[in-house]
Amino acid sequence: MSADAAADAIARLAAVPKLLIALDFDGTLSPLVDEPMTARMLPESRRAVEALLDAPGTVVALVSGRTLGDLRVISEHGDDSRIYLAGSHGAELWVPGEGPVGVLDDAEHVALRDTLREHAEAATAGMDGVWIEPKAFGFGVHTRTADAATSSAANDAVDAIVAAEAPHWRRRTGHNIVEYAFRHEGKDSAVADLRGMTDADAALFAGDDVTDEDALRSLGPGDVGVHVGSRDDTAATVIVPDIPAFADMLSALARTRVIEQNRDA
Repeated sequence: MSADAAADAIARLAAVPKLLIALDFDGTLSPLVDEPMTARMLPESRRAVEALLDAPGTVVALVSGRTLGDLRVISEHGDDSRIYLAGSHGAELWVPGEGPVGVLDDAEHVALRDTLREHAEAATAGMDGVWIEPKAFGFGVHTRTADAATSSAANDAVDAIVAAEAPHWRRRTGHNIVEYAFRHEGKDSAVADLRGMTDADAALFAGDDVTDEDALRSLGPGDVGVHVGSRDDTAATVIVPDIPAFADMLSALARTRVIEQNRDA
């Protein structure tokens, strides 16, 4: 991590009257795991999030490709939570005090989703380490525990199915997953929606994967983008090496923000 870049980001964001903290979950707050539903925030990540929730004028949101229901499970998100959620890359929202805010899709979209998922399951049946994850607006092909040849074969097979039957669907790649969806929202639109909902003056967005780059590229000059990991080809202005380092950055921001906001009160 560039200490100067992180320190500058903390100093600038600490003084903003209303701040949105929008965070990817997997690989950013929680380690990547072979069984996706076992993912949980590291203790230091949770402490940092809770400290930010208690800081004046600060809103925290989780922005994930996970479906809203799965995101609530892995983040241990209760009905009384103060954390905003954007699931399915922003196509599903959960607002504190209101609950889920969703857009219902027609039967034709849902039927095609189910048909394509069945075709993908049939095409990858028997491929070791490959499994199809149902999603609200499509499905994902997981290959985390498959070897390289099997991963390539699975992705090629499903690519061909979607290209033939739903060429208008959006395709996203991530860590050992390819996702297909009939909704085209991205994490960039999720951050924009959250910014509008919360009247935020500035935003911090952080993520670790290719699917986070849309949001990172969408940030304005007063915002801060953080990449968690070691990729060089990122639009982030701050890079931290791992989840504990990022949790330290968030904790420092929470502490500094309390001092700055109380000084101005």
